[in-house]
Amino acid sequence: MSIVILNQGKDISPWIKALQEARPSLNVEVYPEVSKPEEVTFALAWNHPLGAFNEFPNLRGISSMGAGVDHVLKDPELPAGVPISRITDEDLTNDMANFVLALVLNHTRGLAFYKLQEEKEAWQPRPYRRNEQVTVGVMGLGVLGAAAAEKLRRNGFKVAGWARTAKELEGVQAFAGDEQLDAFLATSDILVCLLPLTPETADILNKETFRKLPQGAFVINVARGQHLVEEDLVEMIDKGHLAGASLDVFRQEPLPKSHVFWQHPAIQVTPHIASVTNPASAVAQVLENYDRVNRDEAPLNVVSLEKGY
Repeated sequence: MSIVILNQGKDISPWIKALQEARPSLNVEVYPEVSKPEEVTFALAWNHPLGAFNEFPNLRGISSMGAGVDHVLKDPELPAGVPISRITDEDLTNDMANFVLALVLNHTRGLAFYKLQEEKEAWQPRPYRRNEQVTVGVMGLGVLGAAAAEKLRRNGFKVAGWARTAKELEGVQAFAGDEQLDAFLATSDILVCLLPLTPETADILNKETFRKLPQGAFVINVARGQHLVEEDLVEMIDKGHLAGASLDVFRQEPLPKSHVFWQHPAIQVTPHIASVTNPASAVAQVLENYDRVNRDEAPLNVVSLEKGY
């Protein structure tokens, strides 16, 4: 039995090293140079070539290399009956929560504004709102969203949360479903998107959504680029309804050099670095799932194909 790594766009050497150090006897194959496809029982994937899983007739489990699984689920030729799992890792979760807090504070304390003033050699102090005066709305209350909400709450922000189904989090004003989305948006001075990408959530950050936010609201997207209708964001900022945005994910990555986001003074760009899986800490979960599927047991953190997460 062996594990195959299928990857496009990631450096897989840390994964190979972590797997081999954790279990020296394990055979790790790297697609497409797979010597014995019939011995592969588990796949570790990130943006794999579509249809490639079907080259392994005895595949019993598939794991994403991170928390997101949309890159796996977009494959129209997923092998029937093979469970798909995602990684939930403490380092990954903490990194995301800290990054969201950093972006929120960057906005509330005007650090991006002062960087622009520094470049102009302009001394222009302006008032700011304290944490307890700001409501941050977190869209998506899964593992990452819940951790971000808790981090913000512990730092004195008022926090609202919205999910497709009802959730209860200490100190968080919770909203659920389409019927409560407008009320959630109306209370969010800063909107943070941490939703999974599904057909229902694609393009959810659009003009109609932005109009329901308070005047001067700020948008943070650390989920997926496909959540955001890019031209709608620019329009709503330029019209003055939104104060700006911090974006870590994009429809096309790397972001093209000619893209309007690079030069827009109210938009901050980071290169999809909010939270990166640490193979050394995540490998134990991968191996646990490898062992589980080879014992004909359900893996940890199984993804619902119906829900998309």
